[in-house]
Amino acid sequence: MSAPRGEFSSRFGFLMAASGSAVGLGNIWGFPTNAASNGGAAFLFVYLLLAFALAYPALMAELIIGRRAQANGITALRSISSGKKSRIAASVVGFSGIITVSLILSFYSIVSGWMIAHFFDAMAQIFGISTVSNWLTTDHPVRNSIFVVMFMTLTVFIISAGVRNGIEKWASRLMPSLIAILILLIVYVFTLPGAGDGLRAYLVPDFSRLTEPALLVGAMGQAFFSLSLGVGTMLIYGSYISKDENLPVTGGLVALLDIGIAVLAGLLILPAMYAALANGVEIFDVNGQLIAGPGLIVSVLPSLFETMGSIGIFVSLAFFLLMAIASLTSSISMLEVPVAYGVEHHGIDRKKASIAVGVVVTVISLMIVFNFDPLFDMVVTFTTEFSQPLLGFAFCIFVAWIWRRNDILLEIKQGCPDAESGFFWKIWPFYVKFICPVAILTVYFQ
Repeated sequence: MSAPRGEFSSRFGFLMAASGSAVGLGNIWGFPTNAASNGGAAFLFVYLLLAFALAYPALMAELIIGRRAQANGITALRSISSGKKSRIAASVVGFSGIITVSLILSFYSIVSGWMIAHFFDAMAQIFGISTVSNWLTTDHPVRNSIFVVMFMTLTVFIISAGVRNGIEKWASRLMPSLIAILILLIVYVFTLPGAGDGLRAYLVPDFSRLTEPALLVGAMGQAFFSLSLGVGTMLIYGSYISKDENLPVTGGLVALLDIGIAVLAGLLILPAMYAALANGVEIFDVNGQLIAGPGLIVSVLPSLFETMGSIGIFVSLAFFLLMAIASLTSSISMLEVPVAYGVEHHGIDRKKASIAVGVVVTVISLMIVFNFDPLFDMVVTFTTEFSQPLLGFAFCIFVAWIWRRNDILLEIKQGCPDAESGFFWKIWPFYVKFICPVAILTVYFQ
């Protein structure tokens, strides 16, 4: 018999958890550099348009399936499947989601470990412990392994406490802290020489590039995948939402929070990068593109902090605390996907399931750490460029082509009695049935 399920106690708790899942490291470093490299505010305009036109409908698909089934991804997809073939497909998609999200967490924990190491580096510098500082900033398998274990231990600790006492409790603390630190850093960075150039690169539009395929595909991919879609995290969080919640409104608020924090991240990262350029730090790669990804976080910005003198240590401390929080709010949603399956489908105690899955993910992470060059990029590419887009496509097919339309409407009407006559129901079924699958496949083949 499956264990009793948890439930978010408030809309605020769900919003903090769901937006925390969506706002991760890739959102903070990927969105700003994507925008600056693709027409500045022109990219921002297209991104905002596509986030609500495409990503929001796909987000709603996962939330509706989750709340309807009140179950893990595999059980949820099987519950809306009417035939033998569709139920087999549901199991395949559900298991693929669990494997994919576990692999994503395995490399994500490595990068998150780097964030924690740099946070402790700032602490070591404050206390003048130079030998510890040097060790913390030297890329080495032993250092990386220690911080992978530390990060996964934190993630397991939160998940093992359950929905209300773990996920909701910590997300409700961490997300407001993340937003506060982000705003304080933005205010400070705006005072630095060169920050104005970063603002212009980010906010001044080059509308001549609006029709460029690279801009359109980049904005589409950023909009769709920044909301943590395709691997079942939002489905699981949706299964913990009260039946009284208005799903279209709640999903819209999640999208707004994610987009708002992504835009705020741009107001920090781009001015900081151009401030670094003004201080002699190289911010462009050999192809003339802005440096993005982990290289930006562990190379460019630390070099900027070093040019700030003593204040730079405290700015570095705040920045890497911000990155560590963003890492943790995302990782807890990832770990919840396989843990929820173990708890509900196999009746395993939540604490034991959390530890077991955490150990498996940690072992995979350590294998990547000690075989970094051949494995890291391969795992990243397989999960984020191949598996995740196809899973997002599969979720849209299930909700639009397999699940009965009347059952979907009945589920939405539980928290929104007037849904049938509302704007959402008039356009959402068409979007999720035709537009979203085409958009996902476009990103995939590009």
